[in-house]
Amino acid sequence: MSHYSALKGYYHVRETIGSGGFAKVKLAYHNLTGDKVAIKIMDKRQLGEDLPRVRTEIDAMKVLSQQHICKLYQVIETEEKFFMILEYCPGGELFDYIVAKDRLLEEEARGFFRQIASAVAYIHDKGYAHRDLKPENLLLDEDQHLKMIDFGLCAKPQGGMQRHLATCCGSPAYAAPELVAGQEYLGSEADVWSMGVLLYALLCGFLPFDDDNIANLYKKIQSGKYDVPKWLTRESVKLLDDLLQVDPKKRIPIKHLLCHPWLLTGYDVPVSFKPKHKKRYIDEDCLTELSVFYNRRREDLKREINEWNYDYLTATYLLLLNRKHKKRPIRLISQHRLLDNSRCNPETPVFENSGHDLFKQPVTPSTLTKSSRRKDKENVNRTPKNRRPVTVGQSPPLSTKKKKQCTPPTSQYGLDLIGTPMTPMSKQEIETRVFNQTLSPSRSMDSQLNNLSVNMALQTPVSAKERNSPRRKAGKSPLEQNHGSGSIDTELDRIHMSIGTPKSQKKSVLGSIERGIDRMITMLTPKKRHPSNSDQPRKVKAIYNVSNTCQHSADVVLERLKTVLRERNLPYKQIACYTLRCSMADDWGKVQLAFNLEVCQIQKMNVVGVLRKRVKGDTWHYKRLCEDILKAAEL
Repeated sequence: MSHYSALKGYYHVRETIGSGGFAKVKLAYHNLTGDKVAIKIMDKRQLGEDLPRVRTEIDAMKVLSQQHICKLYQVIETEEKFFMILEYCPGGELFDYIVAKDRLLEEEARGFFRQIASAVAYIHDKGYAHRDLKPENLLLDEDQHLKMIDFGLCAKPQGGMQRHLATCCGSPAYAAPELVAGQEYLGSEADVWSMGVLLYALLCGFLPFDDDNIANLYKKIQSGKYDVPKWLTRESVKLLDDLLQVDPKKRIPIKHLLCHPWLLTGYDVPVSFKPKHKKRYIDEDCLTELSVFYNRRREDLKREINEWNYDYLTATYLLLLNRKHKKRPIRLISQHRLLDNSRCNPETPVFENSGHDLFKQPVTPSTLTKSSRRKDKENVNRTPKNRRPVTVGQSPPLSTKKKKQCTPPTSQYGLDLIGTPMTPMSKQEIETRVFNQTLSPSRSMDSQLNNLSVNMALQTPVSAKERNSPRRKAGKSPLEQNHGSGSIDTELDRIHMSIGTPKSQKKSVLGSIERGIDRMITMLTPKKRHPSNSDQPRKVKAIYNVSNTCQHSADVVLERLKTVLRERNLPYKQIACYTLRCSMADDWGKVQLAFNLEVCQIQKMNVVGVLRKRVKGDTWHYKRLCEDILKAAEL
C-alpha cells in the first residue's frame, strides 16, 4: 500500500471492487468508525485530457447532497493521485440486478424509477445535467435504495438549465437523438431521454435501441422506433412514449414526470426530490462525540464542519451522521483499540467501538508512531497479575466468545511492534530454545538475566496451581530428558564459574528460569485451532447476482466453469479457492472486459450457486457472456 501513503492512519485499504477507464475503486474502512467506504483512486498521469472531468465531478458532488445520490465524504489530492472517499454501496450496480432477474415486475420497476426521478429532479434543480444516466451508474445500498454515481460528464450551464450544450458525451445506447445528431441540446431534455431508456431496461431486461455497429445504433435512436413486448401494460407503454420522444420539445418535462399517473400508482403522492437531511444543520449528538474525542470546543468544531472542506473531519462527521440515521451507536474508536487491533492481521478490520477513556486526539500516522511504544509499555506494566495482558499476536478481549488467533505482521501504520512474529512451537522446542538462547555462555549473566526478565514481563503469569497441575507433572521436560535431572544445575554451575558469579545466586537464577519457561510455554504453546474455512466456499445470501442454485458440490461446479472457459478460449485465473477472474483484452493487451465467477454456498439452503460480479467492461456484453457460460455449464 506504499502507493496510498496519503491514506495511512485514516483508512484501511482492502481489495479492488471496481475499475474503469482511468480509475479504480477500492473497499476500505474508516479508522475512527470502522465503517466501510469506497475509495475512487485516479492517477493524474493517466488522466490526460480527462483531468478537468475529475475536478468537475468533485465540485458537483460537494454541492449535490440527496438521499439518492452517493455521498462524498472526503477528497485527498496529491502530486500524483486523486482520492475520492465515497459512500459504500454493497448491493452493486442496478444493471446486475436487472441481469439477474431478467426483467423487473412493474411494481418493483416503479419503485426504482421513482428514486431515479427524485435524484434527476434534484440535480436539475441545482442547475446540473448528469448526461450519463445508465444502470451501471446506479448502485444499491444495503437497504436496496438507489444511489447515483459518476458525475464526471455532468454539466452546469452558466446561463442556467435553459442554456444549450454542444458536447457529445455519454454512452451511445442511452444518448438522445439530438445529441447523436451533433445538434445543440438542453441537458435536462437529454437526461429525460436517458431515463426512458432506463425504464425500458427495467421493464424489459434489454435495451430499446441496440446494435453492434455504432452507425446503425444511431440510426435506430434517431428513428425512435423500438419493440413493445407483450407483457408491458398500457400505462407503461404510454409513459415510455412520453419519455422516448425524438422531438425534445414533445418530451415530458421532469416536473410533470414527478406526478405522472404511472408513478403515482400505489403511492398516491408525487415524487419528492427534496433532501431528507439538510447540510446546514449540524447534528448535536455527532458534534458532542467529536468534541469529546478531539477534546475541542463544540463551537470551534461546528464552525470547522460548516466550512465543508471535505477533509477527514468532514468524513468522520458524515459517517457518524449516517450511523445515527441507521440507529447505530454514535461512537469513535479510541487510539488504544486501534493500536491493539493493528497487531492482528491487517486484513481484519476494526468493527467494535471502544469508549473514550484513553485518547481524545485524532488518529494520525505521526500520532501513532510517536506514542505507540510508550503506551504499550505502560499498558503491559499496569496489567494485573490475575489478568492476561495483550501480547504480540493477540487482540484485546472484545467478548466472551472464542477469538481467532492473529498472526502479527509489520504494522500497517508504521509502528514497531513489541517483539517479533512468533511461529507456534512444540513444548520441547520452546524449552530447548529458552535453554540454548536465554542461557548462552557466550553472553554475560547480566545480559542473560535482563533478557529473561524482559521475556517474563511480556508473558502471562502462571499461577502455582497451573504449574503444579497433573498435566505439567505428567512427565519430564525436554531439558530433563536431554540433559538429566541435574543438567540445569550443572549448566548453571558452569555459567557461574565462567563469569565469576557466586553460587549463592544459583537458586534464585534457577527459579527465574523455571518461571520463565513456564510463562514461555503458556504463551507460545499453540491453542486449539478451529478447522480453517479458507478451503470452503463462502456463504452468501440468496441475492440477485447469484445464479440458479444446484445440488452439485462446490468442487464440481468450479470444474464445470473451468471446463467451459477453456472450451471457449476465455482467459481466466483462479484468484481464490472458489473464485475465477475472467478477463478479455484487445490486440494491444488492454483489458476490455473483466468479471468474477465465485462458487458459493447459499445461506440457510443446502445448495451451491455462482456469484457474478462485473469488474470492468461493457455491461450488456458481460450479461450475454455470463448467461452463455452458466448455460453451457448447466448451472
